Amino acid sequence: MREAASHTAPGAQPEPLLSEWMGRSELAGVLEVSEETLRRWQAQGIGPPLAKLGRRVLYRREAVRQWMVRREMGQGESP
Repeated sequence: MREAASHTAPGAQPEPLLSEWMGRSELAGVLEVSEETLRRWQAQGIGPPLAKLGRRVLYRREAVRQWMVRREMGQGESP
């Protein structure tokens, strides 16, 4: 039987499955808000998109970046 082709360079370590994702505590640290704030934003439908795996909440890094861009304000705009 033939082995499946690998997408990594010879000798390179494969990228971990969840490398594009972060947990609630990591995101809270990055954004400098509390985990409770992230929970509140989720409940209000204003937070970044998330995925739930059982009890675990994960945020895709690129989705968080896009969410931040959508929340950007131009000069002179009030919050």
